[in-house]
Amino acid sequence: MNPYILAILLFGLGLGTTITFASSHWLLAWMGLEMNTLAIIPLMAQHHHPRAVEATTKYFLTQATAAAMLLFASVTNAWLSGQWDIQQMTHPLPTTIITLALALKIGLAPVHAWLPEVLQGLDLTVGLILSTWQKLAPFALILQINPTNSTILIILGLTSTLIGGWGGLNQTQLRKILAYSSIAHLGWMILVLQFSPSLTLLTLLTYFVMTFSTFLVFKLNKATTINTLATSWTKAPVLTSLTPLILLSLGGLPPLTGFMPKWLILQELAKQDLALTATVAALSALLSLYFYLRLSYAMTLTMSPNNLSGTTPWRLSSSQSTLPLAISTAMAICLLPLAPAATALLTP
Repeated sequence: MNPYILAILLFGLGLGTTITFASSHWLLAWMGLEMNTLAIIPLMAQHHHPRAVEATTKYFLTQATAAAMLLFASVTNAWLSGQWDIQQMTHPLPTTIITLALALKIGLAPVHAWLPEVLQGLDLTVGLILSTWQKLAPFALILQINPTNSTILIILGLTSTLIGGWGGLNQTQLRKILAYSSIAHLGWMILVLQFSPSLTLLTLLTYFVMTFSTFLVFKLNKATTINTLATSWTKAPVLTSLTPLILLSLGGLPPLTGFMPKWLILQELAKQDLALTATVAALSALLSLYFYLRLSYAMTLTMSPNNLSGTTPWRLSSSQSTLPLAISTAMAICLLPLAPAATALLTP
């Protein structure tokens, strides 16, 4: 892609998110979300592969549907209450519709079906943008409207953690596994949203760090299926020995970074007398852990079939810059000791 066009599209992505962040009026927020969608579409379809074009079309249709729902709900809210302010959502009907529209935008279950299919059709770089940056603007709006209907949030959260765990069990494609991992993590964030918005933000940030690291590892190894991970020993032995730690951090095992948000969320849910919800969420984390362990096993304990076509990629060194990968890997593994500082910041 022409670097000037790429720069304009990336600028559009940044501007769309910033407009949504800065807006207090529903029309402006909607405009930012639309800019976001329109800026990423050429990036998604840039390879002109039929799968990429299909994924782009699916993405466009779901995002357009969500944006139309959002606009409809905000107009309804203006009609019922006479104001367009995001933080003054008083009527339950538009609030619920907007919550569902934003859930569709970020891919929460049960409106998640587009996310694995879309992510599977993209290359890893655009997939990374879709899994991280594109979640920011809708999340800013969800945090601002602070939905009052707690039942719908808990249902969205629990179905997302369960479907995110179950859906990934039988997958062999890495991008689909990462999509289901994304759904499960978003479920955890939505579960605790009404009790501690700052904890949701902390979970979102740690998820970004771990996902960034995982995508960069797969990109360095040029891996898109579980089987191609087995060749990574010969390409980058040190990275391959660290990758299981990143994956287990995504699964939420102590003493890794990913344990911190899960631990704090379960603690918060227990404080709110939601012991059953906390138990279901913790058990659904085991489902996710299974496929992270499967990836770790494939990467570190299996050997790739050593034929001529298999040895070729081992000899090609990657041109990818390794500094972002090194920083994000260190953060994805080592940040648990900062948990006391995080809890101190979270408590008002």
